Amino acid sequence: MADELIGNYRLVKCLQTGQNSQVWEVVETSSHRHFALKVLLQERNSDSVAKRMLYHEAKVGLEMTHANVIRIVYVSTEKKHHYFVMEYFPAGSLKSRLVNKQYDFIKERAHSIFKQAATGFAYITASGWVHRDIKPDNLLVNSAGDLRIIDFAIAQRIKTPGFFTNLLHRKGLVQGTHSYMSPEQIRGEMLDGRADIYSYGATIYELVTYRPPFRAASKQELLQKHILEKPVPPITHVPDLTPEFSDLVLRCLAKRREQRPQTFHEVLKAINQLRVYKTDPMRKPQ
Repeated sequence: MADELIGNYRLVKCLQTGQNSQVWEVVETSSHRHFALKVLLQERNSDSVAKRMLYHEAKVGLEMTHANVIRIVYVSTEKKHHYFVMEYFPAGSLKSRLVNKQYDFIKERAHSIFKQAATGFAYITASGWVHRDIKPDNLLVNSAGDLRIIDFAIAQRIKTPGFFTNLLHRKGLVQGTHSYMSPEQIRGEMLDGRADIYSYGATIYELVTYRPPFRAASKQELLQKHILEKPVPPITHVPDLTPEFSDLVLRCLAKRREQRPQTFHEVLKAINQLRVYKTDPMRKPQ
């Protein structure tokens, strides 16, 4: 498929293939600039759910203008191909860096990565959205340590709580990635930014301990652990973590949303005042 044209874009290299779509590095024929293009797989063209999720991801992304959120530049309206175009950000996801055991890369940039992610998610929440799928796969970090948040396929508008909103809320299809979902997301309850704070906590837990907060033999058991079981403090796995950082992660992973930091601005403030590691090579004690 390389060198094939989709709209005004020439395919250069396939960067990723998912269940429903592919992401390509492309060159815009008119400007010769490089972009990334996410296109629905041909065999999914008649799949209305996959199509709706692709355009939902594009629509939400178009609303976002932030240094830590991937920038959407064009959404297709053609019938033959269903796709959208975003900034080209050559970088691996933090999941791929974990899989490839690039632990030193993560450790050296941990404070900056966690700060950039919290900044981006503070902006997303302030824009009225819950991401609902925060995980290492959806955080890209390039070799310079710059971070971009991706994938708004299941992002949901934050509803203002109130008697009628609560009354009209129906428990919908539970969506998300099992290792990172908050208890209220698992129960299909109405969500706000604190659900993303839980998923952020699960993500940074994995990035410092190289394991998710919970493991289980089945999906059902894993979801039950999110609802009922206390996670092992990250400092137990990695004694070099500071107690302050370990405590922050556990607060983000509190079962009841009222016991978590209430906003990402609160998370950000805490991160700014602590070191991740006792032997942090990037920061001096404050």
